[in-house]
Amino acid sequence: MSRGKKRKQKMFISVLPGEQVEVAVAEDGLLLEYYVEMVHQAKTRGHIYKGKIHNIDPALQAAFINYGADRNGFLQIDEVHPEYYQIVQSGGDRRPKYPPIQKALKKNQELLVQVVKEPTGHKGAFLTTYLSLPGRYFVLTPGREQRGVSRKIEDEAERKRLKEVISGLKLDEGLGLIVRTAALSQSKTSLERDLSYLKRLWKEVRQRGTTADTPSLIYQELDLSSRAVRDYLTDDVGEIWVDEPETAKRVSEMAALVYPRRPGIVKQHNDIDIPLWDRFNLRKQIEQLYGREVTLPSGGVLVFDHAEALTAVDINSGKIGGESNFREMALKTNIEASEEVARQLRLRDIGGQVVIDFIEMKDRKHVAEVEKTLRAAFKNDRARTDVGRISRFGLLEIVRQRLGSSALSITSEPCPCCNGSGQRRNHEWQALTVLKDVYRQLRKDTGQDSVTAKVSEELALYMLNNKRVRLSAMEEEFKKKINILAL
Repeated sequence: MSRGKKRKQKMFISVLPGEQVEVAVAEDGLLLEYYVEMVHQAKTRGHIYKGKIHNIDPALQAAFINYGADRNGFLQIDEVHPEYYQIVQSGGDRRPKYPPIQKALKKNQELLVQVVKEPTGHKGAFLTTYLSLPGRYFVLTPGREQRGVSRKIEDEAERKRLKEVISGLKLDEGLGLIVRTAALSQSKTSLERDLSYLKRLWKEVRQRGTTADTPSLIYQELDLSSRAVRDYLTDDVGEIWVDEPETAKRVSEMAALVYPRRPGIVKQHNDIDIPLWDRFNLRKQIEQLYGREVTLPSGGVLVFDHAEALTAVDINSGKIGGESNFREMALKTNIEASEEVARQLRLRDIGGQVVIDFIEMKDRKHVAEVEKTLRAAFKNDRARTDVGRISRFGLLEIVRQRLGSSALSITSEPCPCCNGSGQRRNHEWQALTVLKDVYRQLRKDTGQDSVTAKVSEELALYMLNNKRVRLSAMEEEFKKKINILAL
């Protein structure tokens, strides 16, 4: 970045001590990234544990690992480093790439595992024995003797320079190195300092892994506020706003290590009358992440629906009308939608398969322009994405890497009324169901002179207003009183 270029992005860190950390990145007031971490359900992704094999499933070619969590972790054979194999694979070109897991591993065998994917629902964490330790500029990969540069660094001259730098760095046997995007334009001295830190860290992890009990935590990733400085602070970020004094101090110290020539980058929000999100007009954008619909500038609407296997995004045309301007408005809405879909997938951390239903476009040039816009919008996504093409039915498929537990999954729970389906039975159907039950009780010869139905306050009001005549008729017929009680 040239010295004169204005840094437009700002980072915001909002903290409730001992309970919650929120991190947001915005540019010109537009929310680009949003992360949440609650202390009681802090993320374990990246943590390294000393675990023990609980059982082995030959059908799945996987082992279930007791690493100290509530549910055992899942370890596939392709995530098992050969150093843990209990057999020696025979040579030859025809031998399988991986041995059968029931022969390679044994029950109660101890190993070091790292959480790749958080536990979700009834599934345990996805684990690997191929460990990685992230620093500011490098990721150290014990057990994989590789030296590579992140694909996000696209400048060929810079890629060549970084490859030359890392080829000259001294690494112990069995260690590999991946250059992160933050290493862009960094000096050799800064890179060597980061590598030295990672080598010391790996030495400590290896020592703890040898002496610690099983199961136990060996290495713990940084908390969200510290990770934000390490992973999300780039040359584009001009200010970091923090609303809690202790966190501000810690963030300042870390930012000084990362950018020693940028003093004063961390600023403290001290106004207790105005929350941080309100001061910078971010609250509405954050709340919108929890909605099913997102409105586009031209009046179109994005609708997000989550299924078990995929996420469907429908683009509604909104105010498009008339044959004369339909094509231009369809193109405009689809382009707006492409940019917003990329932003929303990033903000909501939606992973897996995503299918977008674009407004129909006849002109192939318009189709190509929308595809180009969508690919450009994903350029700044930290997750790996594979973007397909728009089919003749107007559908486009995206496969996106899920980086962790999204803010939505951490802060949401299924609705008790609809149990997560998004719909519930209407009042008429619910009232008729109650009447059927009341009718059945009235027909019983219980010797009692009344029947009671306990329902929600909302349904009680509906029945007393809309089913009063029917209730009176049933009371007259059976000579019993009917009580509708609101819970």
